Amino acid sequence: MAHADLISPVTITDPQPLVIAGREFRSRLMVGTGKYASNAQMVEAIEASGAEVVTVAVRRVDLDRAKDEGILHHLDPEHFFLLANTAGCYSAGDAVRYARLSRAAGFNEWVKLEVIGDQETLLPDTQGLLEATETLVSEGFKVLAYTNEDLVTALKLEDAGAAAVMPLASPIGSGLGMLNPYAIRIIKQRLTVPVIVDAGVGTASDACIVMEQGVDGILMNTGIAAAKDPVRMAAAMKAAVEAGRNAYLAGRMPRREIAVPSSPTMGMLGS
Repeated sequence: MAHADLISPVTITDPQPLVIAGREFRSRLMVGTGKYASNAQMVEAIEASGAEVVTVAVRRVDLDRAKDEGILHHLDPEHFFLLANTAGCYSAGDAVRYARLSRAAGFNEWVKLEVIGDQETLLPDTQGLLEATETLVSEGFKVLAYTNEDLVTALKLEDAGAAAVMPLASPIGSGLGMLNPYAIRIIKQRLTVPVIVDAGVGTASDACIVMEQGVDGILMNTGIAAAKDPVRMAAAMKAAVEAGRNAYLAGRMPRREIAVPSSPTMGMLGS
């Protein structure tokens, strides 16, 4: 028997599992359902990502699960935790209305809340977001609020009862990666609810760097769906999120401006 066969693999466990509104999740990667070439490709990519939470834009999909051409027909709610998303809503009133519609259509009481303030950049309307959060929380919804990277807004969302705050890494669909690491870190440091970075992650290295800031997870869609090979990219994103999380927990070495030998210099042969 080879020596390598005698070595048991090391099991790495996370000391702080991801818990949102009292529910524990194994995966820290959440994914969307838009922009895929086919429903079959969408399902294969989601499976490859290992994601449990899958978002569905209730304003943009057919809510009739019986229709084979519809997205919901292919997503088993027993297998995936389906998270209704108010994407495409430009006012607090619209966002609240579609959140209520999703619950009436059979979704759970969770909602990924978006209130968009600018059509060109898709940046959030923070005032409308706060209004909608307060209303939906009062109605029993578990609100995961998509917001900008502003600490003050994040704190207000937490005070309003958001179950999680979701600051952007960069604008939706841009693939620019994380533009403001300091802002993301300070939001995570100051909030007590989970911080899930949402939007702008374009490739696996982006995901890894985001997770190294200590955030609780990432939600992405375009970075996977718009890749040349979405299924392979989904697998890469899964590995990157796990690697970034482990690197954060491990604690990186200090940065230095001088070289430091990796091996000890004392006791060297010939010394």
